[in-house]
Amino acid sequence: MMYRRPGKMLVLRLISVFITAAVMMFAASIQALAYDDDVSIEPIHFNNTDFIRGMDVSSVISLERAGVRYFNVAGRRQDIFRILADNGVNYIRVRVWNDPYDKEGIGYGGGNCDVDTAAEIGRRAAYFGMKLLVDFHYSDFWADPGKQKSPKAWDGLSLDERAAAVESFTAESLRKISGAGAKIGMVQIGNETNSGIAGVSSFDDIPAVFRAASSAVRDFDPDILIAVHFTGPEDTQTIKWRADYMNENNIDYDVFAVSYYPYWHGSLSNLTSVLSYAAEEYDKYVMVAETSYAYTFDDSDGHPNTVSHGSNDNSDDLLWDFSPQGQAEEMRAVMSAVNDVPNSRGLGVFYWEGAWITVGDTSGLIGDELNAAIESNRAVWELNGSGWAASSAGEYDSDAGVYCGGSAVDNQAFFAPDGRALPSLKAFAMVNENFHPMGDADLSGERDILDATMIQRYLAMLEDISSEQMALADLDLDGETTILDATRIQRILAELTV
Repeated sequence: MMYRRPGKMLVLRLISVFITAAVMMFAASIQALAYDDDVSIEPIHFNNTDFIRGMDVSSVISLERAGVRYFNVAGRRQDIFRILADNGVNYIRVRVWNDPYDKEGIGYGGGNCDVDTAAEIGRRAAYFGMKLLVDFHYSDFWADPGKQKSPKAWDGLSLDERAAAVESFTAESLRKISGAGAKIGMVQIGNETNSGIAGVSSFDDIPAVFRAASSAVRDFDPDILIAVHFTGPEDTQTIKWRADYMNENNIDYDVFAVSYYPYWHGSLSNLTSVLSYAAEEYDKYVMVAETSYAYTFDDSDGHPNTVSHGSNDNSDDLLWDFSPQGQAEEMRAVMSAVNDVPNSRGLGVFYWEGAWITVGDTSGLIGDELNAAIESNRAVWELNGSGWAASSAGEYDSDAGVYCGGSAVDNQAFFAPDGRALPSLKAFAMVNENFHPMGDADLSGERDILDATMIQRYLAMLEDISSEQMALADLDLDGETTILDATRIQRILAELTV
């Protein structure tokens, strides 16, 4: 990527203003992150220098609307996206549902993840220098190996009409998300598409939908990576067949992605093996689009959890304690397994819904007090869509209507029930042997007012900086190092971010 220096006269007219601001900001600059010492992992030498250390936070807007607030490890309240970026997360993943609302406009829950929500998440992620993976489900609610329901608006469409709708929806959504300020680096065309996509289940017809989605992305921006996503990597032959199937049907894509949850999906060595097949046989990048691990068995919202005592807690492939240390080690191990794919084709790992904590902490409550708290929580989940499903979703997905409720993964988040970051979150930075937060232009290890000053000096031609420093200085990811990057650092330090 080329970085260009703007005209000297423009810089000189503005430099005195920003130096004054820099002095004022220095007095108000916040403390550096101070982590507990109870989590430690070894860094990885990533073969791919752009290795993704990502997180899906699709529910975060609904959580904030429900009253959730986030704090760094030191206990200081901050923007969730700043906390993630400061701790080494470099990519955000967000799911997109077509129309997750009933005819009365009541959301289905699960974050009510429409295009507008994705645009807001992308905008806020970009402010802190994080790229966006847009995860199209092509459904109005959860799409997974067992459910690939057609969006309501596409019911009754022929295959050709449905493909055209997919292409149009993809293009329009990307324009809206990008227009909000998001920096889209990757698009996922379908979510865990083992059994179909966009309501199409025939393996003869599925390729037409993939091609339509891929075409829309290429036309929008040919530099955006296109990912396909499956699950079940423990079924080695089937996963390899899926890579063969995509090739035989001439699907245009760049990244072969799988989900990997260690309580379901086999060994790490097998994960490396199946990803290596797609990488070596078809020269694709490969990644894990979803993983997570419990840091405790405790529940904090009164809704059953995926991992608990007696549920997904016992397997030969669960190699780590259920603790913050174990959570950090699991994430590192999955990253290492992807990094082991030959020829630097291992692209990265996304942790799934690492900020989806409870709305209304029920920890320690019993009996009537617990029941009352759950009922109070249920009203909040219904209103804001901050649980996995609201009762309104029953019109679209009968299971959701029966089992609606809160978060099943609150004990797999990187945040405690009170919103404070766990020490395991720092693993996203610790795993990278050369981590510097975006904005750390002077390579000091933290973003501070001296970085803004260095950028100003560079723009005034008073100092030279390396290509690595220019990349770190480019906070707005526009390919240039400008006075706007220095301003953004100052605004972040002053907590003027959203």
